[in-house]
Amino acid sequence: MTFTLAGTANWIRRREDPLADRLYRIIKRATVFDAPVIPVVHLLLFHAHRAVTGLLGEVARRLYWTPMFRARLTGTSRHLHIAGGGIPFISGPVTIQMGDHCRLSSAMTISGRGRSSTPPRLTIGNNVGIGWQTTIAVGRNVVLEDNVRIGGRAFFAGYPGHPVNATDRAAGLPDTDDQVGDIILRRDVWLGTGCTVNAGVEIGAGTIVAAGSVVTKTLPAGVLAGGVPARVIRDMSAADRSPS
Repeated sequence: MTFTLAGTANWIRRREDPLADRLYRIIKRATVFDAPVIPVVHLLLFHAHRAVTGLLGEVARRLYWTPMFRARLTGTSRHLHIAGGGIPFISGPVTIQMGDHCRLSSAMTISGRGRSSTPPRLTIGNNVGIGWQTTIAVGRNVVLEDNVRIGGRAFFAGYPGHPVNATDRAAGLPDTDDQVGDIILRRDVWLGTGCTVNAGVEIGAGTIVAAGSVVTKTLPAGVLAGGVPARVIRDMSAADRSPS
């Protein structure tokens, strides 16, 4: 009689034989086995593991990941901090200019539209922070001025990647020039977690956009905005001028 691994596994799983039932119980106990916790020993191991991996990660960040990423950039990009291990994913022919003292998550994506008449360009000022899983799709130009803060999972839709026409989309044709637009965030803008900014949008200096908002039109400076689509909720500059 020929035994195969799959046949033996099925025989054990059916548990029709006392031996198969016994083996099934042994395997089941082994899969749910919990090793005993020795508090002092395992707590020391935990802290030792954190210290060693943290040190190795910091060495790799400073000596390997960050210099390699900076080689892809234009601009000074001094004192760049990339959090999370690794480097952001870059696709397409995008030029990235970066200022100093910026902080990026390694789990972010920068893409450039491949069929633009001019090379897509991402311009990042000084002291800019970009959060986890943010995607910046550069159609022509995306500008993030000084002191901009971008929460995690934000999306900059500078180009859609697909045409509006369903037949063209099914045929795998690219998006069209009229679907592409610049995105500009003036200095001190703060985008909350999960915001989407559409092509053709400019957000004025100092404006805050609430988490989960979709910005479809230009927003003025110095306001709090939010919603789908985003609208002005409050003029913060007027509130700052009012007596306390």
